[in-house]
Amino acid sequence: CISSRLPRSFPAVPILQALLYKPLTPSVIPRVFHFRASPSTKISSRFCSWIKPRVPPQDFDIFRAGFSANFTAMTGSSSKQSSSVYDFTVKDIRGNDVDLSIYKGKVLLIVNVASQCGLTNSNYTELNGVYTKYKDQGLEILAFPCNQFGGEEPGDNAQIAEVACSRFKAEFPIFDKVEVNGSNAAPIYKFLKSSKGGLLGDGIKWNFTKFLVDKDGNVVDRYAPTTSPLSIEKDVKKLLGLLDSLKQQHIIPSLLVK
Repeated sequence: CISSRLPRSFPAVPILQALLYKPLTPSVIPRVFHFRASPSTKISSRFCSWIKPRVPPQDFDIFRAGFSANFTAMTGSSSKQSSSVYDFTVKDIRGNDVDLSIYKGKVLLIVNVASQCGLTNSNYTELNGVYTKYKDQGLEILAFPCNQFGGEEPGDNAQIAEVACSRFKAEFPIFDKVEVNGSNAAPIYKFLKSSKGGLLGDGIKWNFTKFLVDKDGNVVDRYAPTTSPLSIEKDVKKLLGLLDSLKQQHIIPSLLVK
């Protein structure tokens, strides 16, 4: 921790370089970049909020851009935060990239599936029924195979596709097998879990956990593995706007009668 009495104006460059763990180029840091401080001010490596830079705005913008670039290069991270499922690209069952922005304007039901689970038969059957009923109204079901729960999805992608498409006649898209928990979890699942936590924490509890996403790409609900797809049909209809149209159908005849 750096702590010392400082003059009213002192160079900030060495401190910033120390924080970055690497030098910044002279073209990035303006020579006039100083902090204003009273004679009694003490500075630590954590900059206090009341310390203000005395530097022309245009130079500060240049410095800020350089700071961000160096930080990103050093950490491999970016300040950009994902705000919807449309920000992600995933792989389909054949290994092709799929930009999820192609589903803009659709209601999505995202499910981690498995071929050998006790919930497999009922979920695939009901998911097929819901998809057939509402796909023309704007519903898409995205299935992500996962082998993290009881080893119940052990096959490769070709075997998984055979089970889903041939045995269960799934018409909705099946994607590449992923991990949904842990450090190797797929980015889309990290986003889903951070958007809607479960009853006992964010982690996925078992196969066939379901996330419902609205037409703007926002995660609006999460359902336990044992929740029947048919039981969430009302929520799907609400996001599709079908409940409102049903209400209108009942209201208009009643007005005509009066």
